[in-house]
Amino acid sequence: MKRNVIETVLGAVVLLVAVVFLGFSYSSANVGNVSGYRITADFSGIGGLGVGDSVQISGVKIGSISKIDLKPDDYMARVTMEIDNSIKLPDDTSAFISSESLLGGKYMELQPGSSEDMLGKDGHIEYTQAPQNLEQLLGKFIFSMDKKDGADSSSAAPAEASPSHP
Repeated sequence: MKRNVIETVLGAVVLLVAVVFLGFSYSSANVGNVSGYRITADFSGIGGLGVGDSVQISGVKIGSISKIDLKPDDYMARVTMEIDNSIKLPDDTSAFISSESLLGGKYMELQPGSSEDMLGKDGHIEYTQAPQNLEQLLGKFIFSMDKKDGADSSSAAPAEASPSHP
């Protein structure tokens, strides 16, 4: 009987710690507390970007990705972002998808332009760049090195035969 009470108390403590942890995680992630305006951008590929990923300027989070859709007319990926109301973006702002690290997640990087006109609610970013795929970059690098090595060896003068001594 005593063992059942200890197991029950221990289980309740574990559940309480789990609930506190989930509550803290939810509140620190600012989920559902989006107060801002929406803007969109179209990309030929999003390379693993997902809903909830951050939108940044110079490494500072200014919003998050709220929706990703496929446009049926041109099959481009339309990314909808929620931007903090305190941030005003020029209408010539550019957007590109970047990686946090080689193995890390993706985020949207915005580079504000120099225009005096600002993007408003439901604004659209025209200047975008799809992410570079790591495998494609490595392939380009490897094949460029092969071409370079091949050019060096084919342009080299043939070695003279050394006289053999009997």
